[in-house]
Amino acid sequence: MTGFGVLDYFFWILLLIAFVMEAWALIDALTVPPNAYAAASKQTKKLWMIILIVAAVVGLAAAVLPLQGSSPVAVLFGILPVAAFIAAAVYLADVRPAVKPFKGRGGGRGSNMGPYGPW
Repeated sequence: MTGFGVLDYFFWILLLIAFVMEAWALIDALTVPPNAYAAASKQTKKLWMIILIVAAVVGLAAAVLPLQGSSPVAVLFGILPVAAFIAAAVYLADVRPAVKPFKGRGGGRGSNMGPYGPW
């Protein structure tokens, strides 16, 4: 990353933040039971895992490319890093809130929940 200016570092930090968000979406999707997706009328867990794994790999590659000498601005405005970010954003904004009520079932902190709320 020799010869990079302040703006290049700023865009590289944006790439790192995007990768962290994609990794967060993937880790969260791993912790949700498969039947929660069907109960929330969302796509299957298998499909979301494929989408988020691809998004995390693309995000990691986009975050590492500037270390190899590529321009962070050029990498950030490529179609694949943008698509990976959008996939993670859709999961975190739409799917995660829908499946969250089904996440704690089966013991733990949600064990005192009835069908209409806590008892």
